[in-house]
Amino acid sequence: MAKATFAAGCFWGVELTFRQLPGVLSTRVGYTGGDFANPTYQDVCTDRTGHAEAVEVEFDPAKVSYEKLLDVFWENHDPTQLNRQGPDVGTQYRSAIFYHSPEQAAEARASKEQVERAHRFSKPVVTQILPAAEFFQAEDYHQQYLEKRGLASCHIKT
Repeated sequence: MAKATFAAGCFWGVELTFRQLPGVLSTRVGYTGGDFANPTYQDVCTDRTGHAEAVEVEFDPAKVSYEKLLDVFWENHDPTQLNRQGPDVGTQYRSAIFYHSPEQAAEARASKEQVERAHRFSKPVVTQILPAAEFFQAEDYHQQYLEKRGLASCHIKT
C-alpha cells in the first residue's frame, strides 16, 4: 500500500473523484501544509492557519499508479487559480501535491512540467509541490460528504 496527498480546492469533490478509482483503497479529507496544531474546519476557514483542504489517498500501486493519480489530479481542477477554485477563495483552496517519498516528488515535478509543456492551460500553473506534512483529519461530517448526500460533484472540471 502507498499514500498520496492532494489539494485541489474543496476536498469533498476531490475525495469523491479519487474514491471512484480502481486501486484506491481508502480516502480521508483533512488539513495539511500549515503551521497550526490540530486545526478545525473553522480554524482553517480563517485563512490564517496555512493549511490546505486536502485528500489523503491510500492506494495499491499494483492496481493504480501514482502517475495515474497525478493525471486525475490535473484533470479535475484548475491548477492556474491561485488560492482558489471557482467560487471558493482562500489559501485552503490552493492547488498542491504533497509528496511522501523522493520518487513521488520526482514524478510530481515531471508531471507538472509535462502539463506546462503541453500548454494545456492558458495561464501559468501555480500548483505547489511540497513534502507531506502532518495531516489532520477533518471532522466526521466532512468524510465522504458528497456520497452521504447522494451528490455527484461540487468541483469544476477543466
